[in-house]
Amino acid sequence: MAFFAGIRVKHLNDKEAVTLVRYGWLTQNPFRSMYFACQAMAAEMSTGLLVMNGIYGSKPGISMLIIKNEAGYFKKATGLITFTCNDGEQILAAIFRAKETGEGVTIPLRAVGKDESGEVVSEFIFTWSLKAKIK
Repeated sequence: MAFFAGIRVKHLNDKEAVTLVRYGWLTQNPFRSMYFACQAMAAEMSTGLLVMNGIYGSKPGISMLIIKNEAGYFKKATGLITFTCNDGEQILAAIFRAKETGEGVTIPLRAVGKDESGEVVSEFIFTWSLKAKIK
């Protein structure tokens, strides 16, 4: 669905992930703004990419699962919306804790959506559960 909505990855490194989604025919709601679910997909992708980047090649492997999500909408989302999550350092610390303790670790990750003028249109907090796959 993210492909059909036109969600794209703009930037990814160990500290930050940035995704883009454009308001258009497939992403619009009846109120002439971007459908909330399209914003949620792009926001979730920015947090999930950082988690996946952190656990890639991990020994032991780490499982990841969203256990909670919160959202706030502040302005109509039209045009190109950019979602940024810069919680990479927190993620790496949580992965380390999960490996060290063998217990599940939860971490809230924040993604902020801004329009082309830099105004915040929405904000999401996805709480991820990370657990080492220890046999």
